[in-house]
Amino acid sequence: MSSMGVLLSIFFLVFQLFLSLSVAQYGHHHHLRCTTRHNYRDALTKSILFFEGQRSGRLPSTQRMTWRGSSGLSDGSSMHVDLVGGYYDAGDNVKFGFPMAFTTTMLSWSVKEFGGKMKSELRYAKEAIRWSTDYLLKATVKPNTIYVQVGDARKDHSCWERPEDMDTPRTVVKVDRSTPGSDVAAETAAALASASLVFRKSDPRYSRLLLSRAIRVFRFADRYRGAYSNGLKSFVCPFYCSFSGYKDELLWGAVWLYKATRSRYYLRYIKANGEYLGGDDSDNTFGWDNKHVGARILLSKEFLVHKVGLLHGYKAHADNYICSVIPGTHVSQFTPGGLLFKMSDGNMQYVTSTAFLLVTYAKYLTYSGKHVSCGGGTTISPKLLRRIAKRQVRLIGFLFCFVLNYDR
Repeated sequence: MSSMGVLLSIFFLVFQLFLSLSVAQYGHHHHLRCTTRHNYRDALTKSILFFEGQRSGRLPSTQRMTWRGSSGLSDGSSMHVDLVGGYYDAGDNVKFGFPMAFTTTMLSWSVKEFGGKMKSELRYAKEAIRWSTDYLLKATVKPNTIYVQVGDARKDHSCWERPEDMDTPRTVVKVDRSTPGSDVAAETAAALASASLVFRKSDPRYSRLLLSRAIRVFRFADRYRGAYSNGLKSFVCPFYCSFSGYKDELLWGAVWLYKATRSRYYLRYIKANGEYLGGDDSDNTFGWDNKHVGARILLSKEFLVHKVGLLHGYKAHADNYICSVIPGTHVSQFTPGGLLFKMSDGNMQYVTSTAFLLVTYAKYLTYSGKHVSCGGGTTISPKLLRRIAKRQVRLIGFLFCFVLNYDR
């Protein structure tokens, strides 16, 4: 893959995360600069920098966004647990564990696939991951319990203020054996497992801690099944309801644990439960709520790159997804200008996540010398997937501007 393709794919991912957390607006006096010429390297820098603006907790001396201050320093105290740290969701001051964990998983996937090309930004990407995993370790410190939210979203959203000045309740919400949350738990396991791969060489001890916790958390997710929004609806809905249920996260979490451990236990789990957990479903939307497509792409890599024959069927499942998002098919919708359209609410997160999957799958196909097989004998080359993805990010560029002087 060309260096431009790598930069594009990383930009797709980080910008997608930028949107999946929503767009925070810092200050009222700022200027916009729009251009049809795209500096993807600069976009990558700004996208990763965004996470420093979302930090909760005691900020380090290396904080680049110096206008931010420490905040949420007593989070968790009402439950006698340390929940200081993590990320605020958007322009609000709530810490939602479900999308935060997904963000962490996707950042880790990005670093694993393309970190070697990120150069000076790799350090900051790993810092962004670790800021989240340090928090997730705190949130999972008690066995069979995960603290999944800090803050009362309704009260918080009725009083918009800086995190350094917030005086709204720091309500703590948890899942446990009596109020299960397999979706948020399995996503948390995926985040910890994927991050363990990122730190395996640079910090082996931390990597082992992340992986051991991921194994424990996934066991809890699988043993005590249920969607977290069933028992916590008044807290997490309509903000981050689990509309797709929890089966996709169980599959997704198992995939990441297999990748992190290479244990045949998880391979057998995937083989035995994949169909029941929706591995061959026809859904074609990938985001913080539904992970089926991402799991299929990851499992196809195990077949294409690592030659795991037991998973050969997932190459066909991944191909079916790719064929469904190619322009000209009856499944996907595109705007008159050619932008992929999934849904009216937060459409860009689906555009960018789809683009990331296209480029990532193209990488796997190129490595194995394969193509996408669609119906009627139609085949699609990795080169075409990259071209489609590149067009999507160029279209995003017409709608995206850099904010200048955001701290004044």
